[in-house]
Amino acid sequence: MLELRILSINAFDYNCHVDLIKLLKQEGELFRLRKARQKMSELFPLTEEIWLDWLKDEIRLTEEEPNREKVYDLFERAVKDYICPDIWLEYAQYSIGGMGSPGGIDKVRSIFERAVTAVGLHMTKGQTVWEAYREFENAILSTVQPPPGRIPSREEQELLNTQLERIHTLFRRQLAVPLMDMEATYAEYEEWSEHGVPDTVIHQYKKALQQMEKCKSFEESLLVAEPPKLAEYQAYIDFELKEGDPARIQITFERTLAENCLVPDMWAKYTTYLDRQLKVRDLVLSTHERAVRNCPWTMGLWKSYLLALERHGADHQVVSDVFEKALNAGFIQATDYVEIWQAYLDYLRRRVDFSKESSKELEELRGAFSRSLDYMKQDVEESEWIFGDPSCIIMQIWARIEALHCKNMQKARELWDSIMTKGNAKYANMWLEYYNLERSYGDSVHCRKALHRAVQCTSDYPEHVCEVLLTFERVEGSLEDWDVAVQKTETRLNRINEQRAKVAEKEANLARQEEERAEQRRKAKSDKKAQKKVQKGTRFGEKRKAEQDDYQDEWNDDSAPKRHRGNGDQTTEEYMETETGLFGRNAPPGYKPAPPGTKKDQAAAAAAQRHNDDKPELRNDNSSVFISNLAYTLEEPETKLRTLFETCGPIKQIRPVFSNRGSFKGYCYVQFESPVSVAEALKLDRREVEGRPMFVSPCVDKNKNPDFKVFKYNTSMEKHKIFISGLPFSCTKEQLEEICKIHGTIKEVRLVTYRSGKPKGLAYVEFGDETQASQAVLKMDGMEVGDNKISVAISNPPRRNLMDKPGSSRTTTDMMPRQVFGSRGRGRTQLSLLPRSLHRQSGAVSKVENGTAAEQVPAAASVSVNAPSETKPLSNSDFAKMLLNK
Repeated sequence: MLELRILSINAFDYNCHVDLIKLLKQEGELFRLRKARQKMSELFPLTEEIWLDWLKDEIRLTEEEPNREKVYDLFERAVKDYICPDIWLEYAQYSIGGMGSPGGIDKVRSIFERAVTAVGLHMTKGQTVWEAYREFENAILSTVQPPPGRIPSREEQELLNTQLERIHTLFRRQLAVPLMDMEATYAEYEEWSEHGVPDTVIHQYKKALQQMEKCKSFEESLLVAEPPKLAEYQAYIDFELKEGDPARIQITFERTLAENCLVPDMWAKYTTYLDRQLKVRDLVLSTHERAVRNCPWTMGLWKSYLLALERHGADHQVVSDVFEKALNAGFIQATDYVEIWQAYLDYLRRRVDFSKESSKELEELRGAFSRSLDYMKQDVEESEWIFGDPSCIIMQIWARIEALHCKNMQKARELWDSIMTKGNAKYANMWLEYYNLERSYGDSVHCRKALHRAVQCTSDYPEHVCEVLLTFERVEGSLEDWDVAVQKTETRLNRINEQRAKVAEKEANLARQEEERAEQRRKAKSDKKAQKKVQKGTRFGEKRKAEQDDYQDEWNDDSAPKRHRGNGDQTTEEYMETETGLFGRNAPPGYKPAPPGTKKDQAAAAAAQRHNDDKPELRNDNSSVFISNLAYTLEEPETKLRTLFETCGPIKQIRPVFSNRGSFKGYCYVQFESPVSVAEALKLDRREVEGRPMFVSPCVDKNKNPDFKVFKYNTSMEKHKIFISGLPFSCTKEQLEEICKIHGTIKEVRLVTYRSGKPKGLAYVEFGDETQASQAVLKMDGMEVGDNKISVAISNPPRRNLMDKPGSSRTTTDMMPRQVFGSRGRGRTQLSLLPRSLHRQSGAVSKVENGTAAEQVPAAASVSVNAPSETKPLSNSDFAKMLLNK
């Protein structure tokens, strides 16, 4: 079977275990089914459904066998995994079948008592356990009551009174617990009791009823919420923590974890509460064990488990066994192995009595340090992990222990020699750490030796190391030592400065070569453009048309304002148009020229638009939004958009933008009566309008706010988010959310689409935390969705193109102030009186970093740019030089 092959490779594949159990159950392989369940239960806690199926199968199999102890043992294992009222109820009912055996009644009562202790406080399901307990006692009562008309004997009367008192006690205990529908229980008790309800019971009942009313809103929110209900449970837990009842806090945590067993943060909160508040040994340790069985990939839970075992005095062998299990759990990051080793080594260090020169514990500590280094070198690095301990923290701790506790500086120096050979000799902070160790526990000779080596090897902060050496010699050295130190530091710093100069020269040469290549490309482009002009002819009309085409090309080459969309995982730069200029090149899909018969209507619409454009005092950008990416074929855009946006607030005007021919250009402006409506309108961003996503963004004048950015581009890794590729185009957001939600709490699912609304087969899924996202990558990568095999990875957006960044260097044409035309744009009869050479990209601009401009070429070849918002005016000589070059 495929599942068996997968489990032979990775025994901790939870889903594969579940699939194997389902397959064996369908095939009726009872023996192999029992073995598969047994194997899974050793590695993971089983869910309530899996346990109930297993228990029912075993009950059917043991009906033919007189031995019921096997099923009792299985029930005992089941009730330890999670707090499940249904399993406890099944356990109690099964035990009733054996009440005829010796001690059977006492065994049933014992199981019921444990059940009400474990789940009797469950607000919604605890009542069923209490009622089953009372029904059992009522059945016993019917067997001890004498037949009607016969006076019971003294022994029978005592037995009858005892049984009645048991039922009274159960009623009183249940009525003191806040449970849903407890009014019905109170009414039943009133009817059953011959002497009425005692005042003490009434007082306890009212108190419990008040508590139930406080919790009722939380229970109702859980009933209507969709799984996993994590937010609702968290609010419930916060409420119970404020109330401060340990029993109710515990049952609320247990209910939460029964439905969110794969959420490491919730286990961490529960175990932390038990460690700091209850401190009950058996409860604390059993909960820690359940936590690591549910989330074995979470190093923090294993670390807390080791500390809890040490805190409660667990046997050394038990702690060691738990640590070995942690190493085999399959952590996600190499640093997790470093931390778990540190936790174990800390535990071993605390066991050592350093007052003795040699002890078994000390040898075990040293052996563990050696093993940790071998483990990190072989098992972690050879598994293609990133080296998790680049600073050799484990070795540093070992060296400090040898120096401080064992007074063994020779061993400490050997360890530091090994640290430096692992690529750390070039870092100043590592040498200074070693120097401080020698200052504290060594001697001045080795301090001087360490600093001399640091001066020769350090490459990141050599000046600082040189300063430390000179300061040391000022305090402790002789004149000869001072002269040697000065000579070495000067020689080293001179060599460093020479190296830096060579690097700077090399970078300058590379930049100059890049400028020359760019100049050659510009020259070739200019020659090609001049050749095309000669071929076009010299007729006035053709020449005029060519000038307009050149103008239009150069206008379009200018840097258009871009609207940056996305949330860090993707940036979609969409060229758009505004009222004062043309920023787009390609018409949206579906564009068709207007039919001849509608020119009159379209011209009227264009005229109306120009009428509104001529009244800028009517506009208010603070209460407006910009709508784009609409289909050119959209009919009556004003009417349709008014219907769509009127839910956001009162609309003052809608200004769709039409071309000179009267055709709709795919974008418009919506102005509201109040700026408050803008926030609601922005929520409609990406709303589909006739099959295309509609883009909604704030209306901002870039001339007045050149640095305004609507969206921020994120280039850092997003560890809480996964990127999925290879999805079928038919996959919906709901289907993808259903696939991913079993791996954690889903915050957002976004399918990536083209501007036309068609899917790209890509998606981003945001989880509640990094651990859930990492687990989803491990489980989902390579799985099949439909007929496609998907790829899943942690979201790591590619770095943005430097030329697209705000503040990056652009060509001199981009830096020229743009000519502002009227509301109708540049008319057909308007000619450009600006020399053609100023339109061309005639100057080379070096690349920049962090928004600072690099050196420009001489002014004869380009226009100097001092800042993104400044343009140096050209003199008459500059114009003359440009015309002569032309």
